[in-house]
Amino acid sequence: MKASDLFIKALENEGVEYIFGVPGEENLDFLDSLRKSGKIKLVLTRHEQAAGFMAATYGRLTGRPGVCLSTLGPGATNFVTAAAYAQLGAMPMIMISGQKPIMRSKQGRFQIVDVVGLMKPLTKLSSQIVSGRMIPSIVRESFRTAATERPGAVYLELPEDVARDEVLDTNLFERSTRRYATASDEVLRLAAEKIVEANSPLVLIGAGANRKQVRDSVEAFIDRSSMYWFSTQMGLGVVDSRHPRFLGTAALSELDYLHCAIDQADLIVNIGHDVVEKPPFLMEHGGKEVIHVNYFPAQVDEVYFPQLEVVGDIGKSLERLTELVAPNPYWDFSYFERVQDLLKERTSANSDDERFPVVPQRFVADVRSALPEDGIVTLDNGIYKVWFARSYPVCQPNTLLLDNALATMGAGLPSAIAAKLIHPERKVISVCGDGGFMMNSQELETAVRLGIDLVVLVLRDNAYGMIKWKQAGMGFENWGLDYGNPDFVAYAASYGARSVRVESVDELKKCLERGLEEGGVWLVELPVDYSENERVLVKELREKACLV
Repeated sequence: MKASDLFIKALENEGVEYIFGVPGEENLDFLDSLRKSGKIKLVLTRHEQAAGFMAATYGRLTGRPGVCLSTLGPGATNFVTAAAYAQLGAMPMIMISGQKPIMRSKQGRFQIVDVVGLMKPLTKLSSQIVSGRMIPSIVRESFRTAATERPGAVYLELPEDVARDEVLDTNLFERSTRRYATASDEVLRLAAEKIVEANSPLVLIGAGANRKQVRDSVEAFIDRSSMYWFSTQMGLGVVDSRHPRFLGTAALSELDYLHCAIDQADLIVNIGHDVVEKPPFLMEHGGKEVIHVNYFPAQVDEVYFPQLEVVGDIGKSLERLTELVAPNPYWDFSYFERVQDLLKERTSANSDDERFPVVPQRFVADVRSALPEDGIVTLDNGIYKVWFARSYPVCQPNTLLLDNALATMGAGLPSAIAAKLIHPERKVISVCGDGGFMMNSQELETAVRLGIDLVVLVLRDNAYGMIKWKQAGMGFENWGLDYGNPDFVAYAASYGARSVRVESVDELKKCLERGLEEGGVWLVELPVDYSENERVLVKELREKACLV
């Protein structure tokens, strides 16, 4: 068997469904082997970065590593941002690239970059395959490594001459069953005692709890204990945001009244938080205590040094804590109740605002109204991400896909394409700023070619809006952040997508619903007004933070 055939067999053995990528001449043996696979589909993209974002999103939604493919040199280096996106976001992903022959090459150093070395700081494993005999073991180890907590990225380089090698030993490795150790009874009893004896305990749900095997245990723990809870941005959706004791999303502003509630808590049960996310609170010596509940120990720094660590399978730990922690009638949640009243007021404020261009509160509300509970929103990166994180009710897990780890632009559209491939039965809307959209807008052609149903909402303000807002907030002159845009309606039509420009505030929801109902790829261009950023995200918070 040719080594590239064996590679495809090994990927089939791992249950791979899709390979996203842009092949080159160094991948042609691999590509021909993939052509003969009856189990794996090639999703040809227009840029390697987009392929990486798609593979990472596949990993995020399924828990199984997504796979992407590039050629050597510039193709492989285009994976760098996607590698960091997956690694920081804990999304299991395998990147495969080609390379010139390593036994004998007549092209000198043409296009040759040490990509294995380049990827080492950005991945859990980075390796070159130097023999076809290594393929079964290195593929098994790569998938095991990528998916094991904490999940992340793996890079494999397959040289051209290795790919066409003949291999005799074609035995594949059985996929192993993965089980995590359970925290000790002693630690769990200590954690339960701390919770019960606290005056105002509070639960934090982070991205590490957004795993299929954990969600039921998290919800059961909150319901049984009757504690109030809040979420990091990437922990949204683990428990329904409409839960009666939800206090909101952290790390939006230290002035937010949620952070006033955090300040009043004397103990935080921190479930699955990862320090790659912007800190949801800052610890101080002599301040509140923290119980760290995660698969791995805490990474201690000057703002995070938990007093107790419950390390092991999160689901099993919470099942045990649910048994041990009964509601304490002496807990004082009165402050949290006042914060929750403000949260309800904030969520409904301006959701029916009639201004045009449209303000963020209105477009967030209209997107939520247009989608069913299991509909998926993928966000690119910009100031609108803050508005969705603070105001969008997330009813089910992984239905608001945002990135609060690398926080890269350009991922929104590719993530939506992957989400629709994984969940063809669900409605999907990709919300992108005009800046982030143009970074990977060429993938509209990919979406059209795949024949998927997808609505892309492009928020047009003709500027890098978040940085412009920060620039003003820091007292700098407005300079260097405005740009022009194409005619988005004509641009989308040139790819074969359907498109519409919203001309009044009342049209937005109708356009979204039409695109979702009629199917195909739709681009909806929406002029937006971000003047609310300063009033609501700064001035209003400064005033209300003292009123709680």
